[in-house]
Amino acid sequence: MTFEEYLSSLKGKTVGVIGVGVSNRPLIEKLLERGIDVTARDKKEDLGELGQALTAQGCKLRLGSGYLADLHEDVIFRTPGLRPDVPELLAAKARGSEITSEMEVFFEVCPCTLLAVTGSDGKTTTTTIIAELLKAAGKTVHVGGNIGNPLLCRADEMHPEDYAVLELSSFQLMTMTHSPHIAVVTNLAPNHLDMHKSMEEYVAAKENIFRYQSAGDVSVFNLDNAITREQGTRAPGHVRYFSRREEPADGVFLRGEEIISRHDGWEQVIMTTEDIRLPGVHNVENYMAAIAAVDGLVPYEVIRRFARDFNGVEHRIELVRTYHGVRFYNDSIASSPSRTIAGLRSFKEKVILIAGGYDKHIPFDVLGPEVVERVKLLVLCGATAGKIRAAVEQAPGYRPGHPEIVEVMPFEKAVLYARDKAQSGDVVTLSPACAAFDQFKNFAERGKTFKAIVNGWAE
Repeated sequence: MTFEEYLSSLKGKTVGVIGVGVSNRPLIEKLLERGIDVTARDKKEDLGELGQALTAQGCKLRLGSGYLADLHEDVIFRTPGLRPDVPELLAAKARGSEITSEMEVFFEVCPCTLLAVTGSDGKTTTTTIIAELLKAAGKTVHVGGNIGNPLLCRADEMHPEDYAVLELSSFQLMTMTHSPHIAVVTNLAPNHLDMHKSMEEYVAAKENIFRYQSAGDVSVFNLDNAITREQGTRAPGHVRYFSRREEPADGVFLRGEEIISRHDGWEQVIMTTEDIRLPGVHNVENYMAAIAAVDGLVPYEVIRRFARDFNGVEHRIELVRTYHGVRFYNDSIASSPSRTIAGLRSFKEKVILIAGGYDKHIPFDVLGPEVVERVKLLVLCGATAGKIRAAVEQAPGYRPGHPEIVEVMPFEKAVLYARDKAQSGDVVTLSPACAAFDQFKNFAERGKTFKAIVNGWAE
């Protein structure tokens, strides 16, 4: 089915779109263009000029606390941030409504090869590397999901020889009944337990990325992660692994400083770790995952050349500025303890760490020992400050003042405090270990705010 055919199937039906966010706006406008009866629902009380524009196009609006009341439309597009089992959605489904999402429909109508990445850490960097490698090899690539633009309304512009590269969250995957041709699971650790009822539910959602594959499809798993290692034994497609610690029969692995691809008893050195411009062992893993996914699609020389030049993803250990001899890094995308740990391990010296934020109800115990070992000053800001402090103070090896721990609010004052305490040669990194929702719209806004503060200082 093409996207055009899908739109035709909606004629004469009512459509509800929950969440007037980035991913759904193009869809709402496309439906209105086709004369389809659309009700846009959002918990915001006022959409401002956007709401006025939608109303002018014939869209009905249901806003504020009662935005899910009388949910009766024939087809309802769920925003990923809304659980599929809220009573209003269940009631609508019982009445005969079809519940779907922008990403679910895209999987049904996309005409080209689908390649998708999920995991707890490394999704954005791995997705970006894969997309850029395919582009460097001369492929036409469309990037979407949690990274890039929504792709559904562009599906009819795609061709069978193209590639759609997607970063997929557990929220998007929860209700998926289709899997991509090539699936990558970077790793799995506790995350988003404010949204998911349990770790088991979180892992089950992630598994939809490979659950519906056919025997001819490919899935890539992290052999060094216990959860993804086990998942690889159940995947229906052709399984490849990547590993820093072992040498899988089929996959990509590290031998000394060499990154090697092996399949069908044949192996080839792709490059060395010194070819990777991005710092940190986690980026070695990201490259191995990407190589395992695009093996056979991208020449090895192209991979080497790209790795030597690629500076990384915005908000991921991004060097913002060197100010009075102090290097300031934006690692705002690190919204879980495991991401922050990976960031801390990228530096040889002890750092000044700015952390804290929205509480996703994930434990910080694993973060405590890493902070004790790798941080000289911990500046805490946000709702989780107390929890992170407790995890550090209870960690083995902690002594009062080692590291020094302070709680500073608001965010700008925390950054200024870190600056004033830093000396020439120090590293200051914003690596929060938490989501940003207590103070910002998302991690990107938090990172941009940090960069604006740091770049605003006069020499």
